[in-house]
Amino acid sequence: MRTTGATGGTGGTTASGTTAVKRSLAALVALVAVSGCTAQAVDAHGKTPPPTRTGRTATPAPTSPSASTPQDDKPAAPAPKVLWSRGDKGTDVRELQARLHQVAWLITAPTGTYDAPTVDAVKGFQGKRGLPRTGDLDTVTWERLRKMTHKPADWELYPYGGQPAAAPDPRCMTGRVLCVSKGSRTLRWMIDGKTVSTMDVRFGSQYTPTREGVFSVYFKSRYHVSTIYHTSMPYAMFFSGGQAVHYSPDFAARGYYGASHGCVNVRDEGKIATLFAQVRTGDKVVVYW
Repeated sequence: MRTTGATGGTGGTTASGTTAVKRSLAALVALVAVSGCTAQAVDAHGKTPPPTRTGRTATPAPTSPSASTPQDDKPAAPAPKVLWSRGDKGTDVRELQARLHQVAWLITAPTGTYDAPTVDAVKGFQGKRGLPRTGDLDTVTWERLRKMTHKPADWELYPYGGQPAAAPDPRCMTGRVLCVSKGSRTLRWMIDGKTVSTMDVRFGSQYTPTREGVFSVYFKSRYHVSTIYHTSMPYAMFFSGGQAVHYSPDFAARGYYGASHGCVNVRDEGKIATLFAQVRTGDKVVVYW
C-alpha cells in the first residue's frame, strides 16, 4: 500500500511546493527593496495612475494679501500741534478771542487769558466744522478761524480799554497838553513833555467823527447836559465846537462796541475827575492818528 501526499484532491500543494512559493515571494520583496519601486494602484478603469513622486518639498500655496501685512494700512496722521490751551496768557490769546468774537462764538470781550469761556467757544467752533472738540487751539482750528475772520484792530483787542498808549505826537511835547491818540485810543495828560496820566478814550462814529488837529480848551462844565442829544456829559472840557473831552457812562458799560457823537469819551470817572481839576482853560488839545 502506497502513502499519498499531504493534501488530497486535485490542485493540492505539497510541502515542497509551499517552500518554493515562499522562496519566490522573498525574492520578489528583495527585488522591490532594491529597485525602490512602490506599489501601484489601479483605478476603476483598470488604468494605473501616474506615480507619486517622493523626496521633494511641496511648493507652498501663494498667500493672499490679507494673510500678510495689509498693503493699504498707513500710519495714522499725527495730531495737529496745539498752539494755546486753557491757562495760557498773552496777546496771541487776545487775538484768538477777538476772532472768536467776530464769528459770534465768544460773547465776552478779549481778556488775554485762555479761560473757561474761551475753551467753550473753541469747542463750539470745532464741533460746527467737524473738528475734534478738544477746546485746545491747534494749528488746524487756527487756520480755519483765520480764514473766516479779519485781523483784529486794536480796539477789538481791547474793547474795554487797557491798550498801550501810543507815542506822543511831537506837538504834545511842549506846554500843557491833552494828547489824544486815535491810533491807540488813549489820552495822555502831559506837562512840558512829561506824561502825568493816561486813560482810555472813545471817539465818534463814521457819521459823527471826532475832528483832528490842534485845539485849545475854551470851556469847562462839570455837570453838563447836551442840548442836542439830551445826554449827560460830566466833566466836559470843550475844545472844538460842541466836541469835548468828558466822562461817558455808556463807554464804561459798553466799551468800544459803542461810539460817541464826536466827543472824546473817557471811561474812568475817577481819572477824568482828577484831570478836570487840573486842566485850565486855554490848555492845548492835540488829536492825531
